[in-house]
Amino acid sequence: MKINPQFSLDIKKYGGMDLNACFNCGSCTAICPLSTAESSFPRKMVRASVLGLEDKINCSLDPWLCFYCGECSETCPKEADPGGLMMALRRYLTSLYDWTGLSKKFYTSHAWEFGAIALVSLLVITLFALFLPPTADPTGLLNQEGGVKINSFVEGMEGEQFVGIIDIGDWVMGGIISLFLLSNIFNMFRKVLWRDKNLKIPLYLYLQEAWNLFFHFATQISFSKCRDKGYWVFHWLLMSGYTLMFTCIVILLPWFQTEKVHPFFHPQRLIGYYATFGILLATVLWSVQRLKKSQEKHRYSHITDWLFLILLFLTALTGILVHLFRINGMIYPTYYTYVVHMAILVPMLVIEVPFSKWTHLAYRPVAIYLHHLKNSALELAQKQQK
Repeated sequence: MKINPQFSLDIKKYGGMDLNACFNCGSCTAICPLSTAESSFPRKMVRASVLGLEDKINCSLDPWLCFYCGECSETCPKEADPGGLMMALRRYLTSLYDWTGLSKKFYTSHAWEFGAIALVSLLVITLFALFLPPTADPTGLLNQEGGVKINSFVEGMEGEQFVGIIDIGDWVMGGIISLFLLSNIFNMFRKVLWRDKNLKIPLYLYLQEAWNLFFHFATQISFSKCRDKGYWVFHWLLMSGYTLMFTCIVILLPWFQTEKVHPFFHPQRLIGYYATFGILLATVLWSVQRLKKSQEKHRYSHITDWLFLILLFLTALTGILVHLFRINGMIYPTYYTYVVHMAILVPMLVIEVPFSKWTHLAYRPVAIYLHHLKNSALELAQKQQK
């Protein structure tokens, strides 16, 4: 196995701490509620990083099995922050899976991260600036219930036509995002499973263990094993709210963005309120905790952690403002806030989902699936040898 003597320095670019502080006592693994005999992290990952065992780290799933509860860092006698290293390794692995090289740029360069977000945001604003709502007859922009016609951006174009164009754009954007994300997940499979020629996995095992992928994505149940149960609850609220809103905006836009003002208990409004509540509550809480640095897991924040929270918060805030302005018949606040909302939402989706912080929402359940798949394949091989 090749050794990279510069690895401990390289990982610092992704937010890793001083690895030389660790003297391999094993307290981090002993305290971790998620560590098992098969995956004894974070000690194993710390040691591999210190020794520069880059190939071993590249094919490891251990960083993804960690939920960064901070218990290992709290009990570390040398304050080596093993939990922070696991976070840094997840950023590193994200850049490793990404064949475009953009993830590495975004994680290691502030200029690339901010520049990409600003560029996409400016492009969105420029496109909308060409189609701002007409000013000749503002009353024509109100529907029968008194609410603003959210889709009447272009004079002479029916609302259904406008939302149809936006919907096509959503599907194109969603397709591009999926292409990048799925191809990177394919690279994850290749590095974790298929590089080991001795590991034979029958096709039926891929299907048999697939439930782990969907179950852990939907529940984040492993998170509940950590001491701070509230952290799991808020993480689940954020994840479920974000996933629902992503589905409504990218896949179900004609149903979600309509001219009609629905009653309060209509599913369209309830989903929007739930997603907004979950996102705003979690992002505000975690932002305050990161500012206070009262807990170990909030002591060190990478710039991408902050950008993720800020973009999510602003997306939810501008989205609920658009809704409130619309149902109260406030024409121009509705339209201009909608432009701002899209100028925040689109770069968050284009940059964060396939290349940056958001990717852990996809990689982690895939990693848990691969973990169970590998274990099942090894158990099958042992039975066949007997």
